[in-house]
Order: sequence, then structure tokens, then C-alpha cells
Amino acid sequence: MPGLYFHIPFCKQACHYCDFHFSTNLTRTEEMIDAMVQELAMQKNYLDNNKLTSIYFGGGTPSLLKANHFEIIFNAIDQIFQRDLTCEITLEANPDDLSTVQLDMFLKAGVNRLSIGIQSFDDEILRFINRAHDSKMAITALENVRKAGFENFSLDLIYAIPGQDNALLKKNIETALLFSPQHISAYGLTIEPQTVFGNWASKNKLTQVEESLNADQFELISNELIANGYEHYEISNYSKPGNYSRHNSSYWKQTPYLGIGPSAHSYNKVSRQFNINNNAAYIKAIKNNEIPFQLETLTIENKINEYVFTTLRTIWGCNLEVLKEEYQFDLIHRNKTYVDKLIQEELVILDSSILSLTNKGKLLADQIALELMVQP
Repeated sequence: MPGLYFHIPFCKQACHYCDFHFSTNLTRTEEMIDAMVQELAMQKNYLDNNKLTSIYFGGGTPSLLKANHFEIIFNAIDQIFQRDLTCEITLEANPDDLSTVQLDMFLKAGVNRLSIGIQSFDDEILRFINRAHDSKMAITALENVRKAGFENFSLDLIYAIPGQDNALLKKNIETALLFSPQHISAYGLTIEPQTVFGNWASKNKLTQVEESLNADQFELISNELIANGYEHYEISNYSKPGNYSRHNSSYWKQTPYLGIGPSAHSYNKVSRQFNINNNAAYIKAIKNNEIPFQLETLTIENKINEYVFTTLRTIWGCNLEVLKEEYQFDLIHRNKTYVDKLIQEELVILDSSILSLTNKGKLLADQIALELMVQP
């Protein structure tokens, strides 16, 4: 069943690590909401009128939206699509936006799941990565979430941050677990070129942590969360049983989704399209009844490679029979020597027709997937 994604391209301030598309100029928010609603109408046939099982507000910082914005967006959605009775409606939120008043507004708007960008509970680390909140605000926000009645929420944590050792990371995990979130996403810090950290790195003012520490912290998070009842269902994602993110799972299961807004992506099993990542150009194009996107028609090689890359990251693994039946691709036959080596080195497990990564293999997921892909 398909999903719907809205990219809300506004933030109060720029985090030093973030390379997502956003603007700190909020003056065109109303215009942007109107443009996104218009794009939604223009894309009404993209999902073949199937019921929505997930709606996701990402960004940027969608928790900056007001009650009237949600009303406008949900009215537009309901004029075009039907929602499944159990539709998961997720809002990415920063702790500094989670007052009791705002949380009540989100609930009344229809949001039933929060993805909260905690990143760390340590004030020094939060200042270093330039988050708008401090540890006290993070804890207060989580207390407010519980009091407001949100039964489903996720926390984001970042590891492999310069200056964050294993003891500090363990303390962060323990603090997160005090609130018993249904879901936790843990991301290793990546220094991207077009960011403050990227600029510092180019001037030798910042060095990414050693791979060995990155691996240690990945294993620390995995061990701690699994010991506390979480399932490691994707490289960066952990969930209590039955609480996998529907939105994220759609990416890994090749489920169609429609992305609305500047820089949003869409996928329908035949092609991908990528909206322009410029707010002014996006609004101008939509006003002219044009959707400013690039289209990529997927070849059979694209589909094979995407299937291998995404499924290997998950608890479900790569189904070799699907590759044979849908794409006429025999992965083992094409890569027998390499797969045998991976098995011998305990990086993968081959169980019947399912190829999956071991905990050791997850540390090399991208490299392994790249080796197994169809080369042009």
C-alpha cells in the first residue's frame, strides 16, 4: 500500500552536519503550503487511487507548521486520497517545538506518530552540532510527549561524533530508554561537503572519527537496544515488536510513494522523480502549473541494484527467488565466489533463498551491496 511524503523545507537554524534541503527564511511558508497543496492535486493519479497506509512530514522541520497549515494539507489529502483506517501519520519534530500546547495541536490535526530529533542528551555535544535545544529541553519534551498521550514515537540519536566517547554514548542510550520509545533511529555522523562540518573538514579543523570507533559505537548501540527488547530491523533502525516505521519500510520494500515539496522524491516501481531543491523556483513553477522535477526511468539493472541494496539492509534480507522471478537475475550464480567468501568470513548468512547480513556484515553493508550489484 502506498505512502505520501511532504518535505517541509524550513528550519530555525542550520545544524552543522545537515545536508538536507531547507531554508531558515520562514517568510514564504504560506506560499509554500499553497504550492504543495497544488502539487498534490497535480499528482493525484500518481498512486493509482490506492489507499494510503502512511503519511510522513519530513524536512526541514515540519514541527514548525501551524494548525491552519495541517488543516489545509489534510483537507487536500482527503479530497484526493482515501486513508487506510490504520494510516500511520508521522511528524518529524525538534524538542524545542514540543510544548504541551503544540503537542495537543499535533494530535488534534491527526498526527499519531512523532519522530523526535534528540541526537544527544549531552549539552556540549548539542552545542557542537548546533542543535537549537539543550538536554533539559529534550527531557522536558519527552515528558510532554508521554503526558500528551502519544503512544507511538521515535527518537533519533547520532553516534561517531568527535568528542563523544563510548561512555557518553552509553549514557545517551540509557537516558533514551528511560522514556521507552517504540522506535529508535541511530545514525553514524557523516561529514558531507556542503555543510559546516564539511567546510571545517576541508580546512583540517575537523576530522571524522576512526572507523574502529564508529564500528565500536555501532555495536554498542545494537547490543544495548537488542538487550532491551528492540529489534534491529534495518541498519540504522530499531523497533519494539510491531512498531517498524511504515514510511521507512516503504523504501526498503519497494512500495510506491509520492513525495510533495521541494527536493521530495517519488517512486512508482517504474520510475523515480526528484523535485527541484530550490524553494523560490519550486513555488514559481507550481504557480505556472508545472511540477519541477527530474525523471529517472528505471532499467532492469536499476531495479536489481535497488532491490539488492535496500533489502540487504533489513531484517528480512535479500530474497534470491524474487530476483529470479521478477528480474531473471541469479545473484548466487553471478557472484558465487564472492558470496562463498562472505559466508566464510561470517559477513552474510544464506538461509534457503534469503541472503542476509550478520552483525559483523552490517558494518560493511554498502561495500557488500556494491560488490553484488550489476555493473554497467
